[in-house]
Amino acid sequence: MTKTFASRLAVFASGLLISFSALAAEPGAALQQAGNDLYDKASLQRGAQLYMNYCSGCHSLKYLRYSRMAEDLGLTEDEVMNNLNFTGAKFGEHIQVSMKTDDGNAFFGKMPPDLSLITRTKLGDSDWIYTYLKSFYLDETRPLGWNNQLFPNVSMPNPLWELQGLQHAEFGEADEAGERPVKGLKITQPGRLSAAEFDQAVRDITNFLEYASEPAALKRQSMGVWVILFLVALTFLAYLLKQEYWKDVH
Repeated sequence: MTKTFASRLAVFASGLLISFSALAAEPGAALQQAGNDLYDKASLQRGAQLYMNYCSGCHSLKYLRYSRMAEDLGLTEDEVMNNLNFTGAKFGEHIQVSMKTDDGNAFFGKMPPDLSLITRTKLGDSDWIYTYLKSFYLDETRPLGWNNQLFPNVSMPNPLWELQGLQHAEFGEADEAGERPVKGLKITQPGRLSAAEFDQAVRDITNFLEYASEPAALKRQSMGVWVILFLVALTFLAYLLKQEYWKDVH
């Protein structure tokens, strides 16, 4: 039983290594660094505003409450309810979408997924999301007219095209199957933001989504230093107690 389990584990590990190697070698699959900072409250506030304006119409955050977001991001109830709540939900309710399931199925083939835990999924870490949001390009062969270099044939339009502008793909030579890989992306019609401003906007959204995936991380990380100091002090006291207890034992 042990040998069989070890053999299966070895095969599984080998498969993972091969899969990750193939992903790393795939053209256009290189991830850009998001450079998130959960302690940058201004970035989280901007990310919340961008997410609610450009993403929340399709994607819910069903594990995050408006009240919790206000508390963590330093916002008042009026600021949240007047500027970030577009569904008429109450302050203590979770962030849902107004889109009906039937409409989501009709528009996109299926209801857009909830993004509460997106940065904690296998491929949805912060760098992946940051790169994904920057990798949309126009593609007339797709049903919605958009494609994505990082996630080919994704069933989603570019929600940030007004900010980024219109982007087209630059293709390489055709391979043996006749497919032309995407070698790069080029802005052909500028958007409302410059390239640097758009990068920051995407970074803010990514930062907010990382926060939304684990709101407790803000307090947990800040408490970590005090927990370590407590354990150090407890260890020192335990050492003194041991010395006192065993001092007369020969």
